[in-house]
Amino acid sequence: MFLTSFPAGPLQANCYVWSADDAHAVVVDPGVNAADGVHGILTEQGLTLDAVLLTHGHPDHVGAAADVADRHGVPAYLHAADAPMLDPATLPDWAREIVERFGVNHTAPADLRLLAGGETVDAAGARFTTVAAPGHTPGSLLWRVELPERFAQAPELTELVFTGDVVFAGAIGRTDLPGGDHATMLTTLADVVLALPDTAALLPGHGPETTLAHERATNPFLRSH
Repeated sequence: MFLTSFPAGPLQANCYVWSADDAHAVVVDPGVNAADGVHGILTEQGLTLDAVLLTHGHPDHVGAAADVADRHGVPAYLHAADAPMLDPATLPDWAREIVERFGVNHTAPADLRLLAGGETVDAAGARFTTVAAPGHTPGSLLWRVELPERFAQAPELTELVFTGDVVFAGAIGRTDLPGGDHATMLTTLADVVLALPDTAALLPGHGPETTLAHERATNPFLRSH
């Protein structure tokens, strides 16, 4: 198994490269200026890219999605509710500022596949399950992938969950941007995030990794439920 990440762009969004078979890989959330970093990792590790997985449509997470997916000729996956965020004509001011200031190629990947949550995607030697988790954006997704026992880094971990900006170590994603909804986020936390097993490793869109067990015990936004 191979997993690495790096913070991309001005908002330091985590971009992940993951492989279960050490031959094929997925990239999760290639954000602003992430394309060269992703290409360098794939080349160094000798990995063939299978897919680009997007947790939501904010530009700090999708800024290099088209560059990466089209360069490697692979599909990108995004929840249908966030697809309008890839249209430059409908960007809110804060997102437009990021796109214009940092020269983001803010276009949809050539092969953009839209999801609703609940689908499975086979890539990088593993099967990912998508879970709709709205609140931060209407189309926020969790990407879950099981860790086969031979890959587990510790016996208490059974799966990886790429959480985007739904939940962080000690915090949750903001809901005051266009498309955010705090009441919906609270429902997602109660019904989706807390339904994950304690043995899930959480890989968030910003900041350090954590586990559901740790967040259940310490995250004030989860402990309140």
